[in-house]
Amino acid sequence: MSFASLGLADPLLQALATLGYTTPTPVQREAIPLVLKGRDLMAAAQTGTGKTAGFALPLLQRLATEGRAAASNAVRALVLVPTRELAEQVNESFRAYGQHLALRSYAVYGGVSINPQMMKLRKGLDVVVATPGRLLDLHRQNAVKFGQVETLVLDEADRMLDLGFAKELNAIFAALPRRRQTLLFSATFSDAIRSLAGGILADPAVIEASPPNTAARTVKQQVVTVDKKRKPELFCHLLKRRRWGQVLVFVKTRKGVEQLVATLLAQGIAADAIHGDKPQAGRLRALERFKAAEVQVLVATDVAARGLDIDDLPLVVNFDLPIVAEDYIHRIGRTGRAGNRGEALSLVCADEVNLLGAIENLTRQTFQRGEEAGFEPDHRVPPTGPAGQVLSKPKKSKPAKAGGRGAGKGVPGNWVGFDAPAAGAGRRGRQRPGKPAKAGPR
Repeated sequence: MSFASLGLADPLLQALATLGYTTPTPVQREAIPLVLKGRDLMAAAQTGTGKTAGFALPLLQRLATEGRAAASNAVRALVLVPTRELAEQVNESFRAYGQHLALRSYAVYGGVSINPQMMKLRKGLDVVVATPGRLLDLHRQNAVKFGQVETLVLDEADRMLDLGFAKELNAIFAALPRRRQTLLFSATFSDAIRSLAGGILADPAVIEASPPNTAARTVKQQVVTVDKKRKPELFCHLLKRRRWGQVLVFVKTRKGVEQLVATLLAQGIAADAIHGDKPQAGRLRALERFKAAEVQVLVATDVAARGLDIDDLPLVVNFDLPIVAEDYIHRIGRTGRAGNRGEALSLVCADEVNLLGAIENLTRQTFQRGEEAGFEPDHRVPPTGPAGQVLSKPKKSKPAKAGGRGAGKGVPGNWVGFDAPAAGAGRRGRQRPGKPAKAGPR
């Protein structure tokens, strides 16, 4: 199937050819004809499957062929997103797909001055991509008017609810025209999402392009267990030993991000950071440096889990596991996009076992675990069951009995050695400075 067979106009087909798009993805095949027909839509698809094009392409075509030009301070289509990074990414997609159309799009979000955004809106816009809080601020100051809104798109609707935007969303819905097309895209169809959809969608078509809460099959997922205090050392070791190229690393806190970046810079490794307390200009600059390969390691909090679109990113590392299990899906969705192969590696310590179990339960899989020679944890990560439940409490590991060949006590049954020694070779434990390693087989 080609994009032309979906009913898209020549200017859009020309843009797709320039961008190298040849075959629509499953979500695009299903969504584009429905949006062109004006249907309301509720769609779920795993990240990296091309859902932005699934709504942007038909929306641009409808705006180019239907309705009237936007009046002063008016907007014809609204796209709501949870983060600043995603707003910029989606707006850039609209610009790229609509490069041969006389339509204007713009992104508005907080963290930057509101005055340039108010100036841009004065002439009216065809598409505004916005975070809910800033859009509501602009509306309350009469900088943007909703009377001409023909289509509303909620992108990453589940994440907007997770971030506490429900109040802002309800205020926006109340101000919009009742007669409009509404498109809701979400990674999951949770009860909260279904409730939200029930209040704003009219007889929607429903698309589930892939099983919920699953990563792309092109992503290889691994877990390496390690003591918490040795995570920075292990990451630097793996970066050099495995000769990693560019890496996107997720850390739980802003402080943790800054500490890891400082460690990397001290070792001469080009690194930069993205987190919520960093000014928007700095966040965008860090992302552009990473895309331009000026930075080898980009360290981020979950503010970057959605909204980062990086071509051919080979590896994502979870330095810390996310507090919310669903964020794991979005983190590792930054690699293995558009059919490309990718790898996701998680460094897991004993006190993260409950987070690991929640992720395994969500993804319906039990991850194989490995250890890196010289970094074996003193505190073993307890095994987890088929549903992600923790089967025992964390224990301090004990050395194996001399002459034994099996795993030591406390090693989970799903352990695999990623760097197994040659046949017949013994395996030494971690060697601390000034202390000889214990001899003998494992």
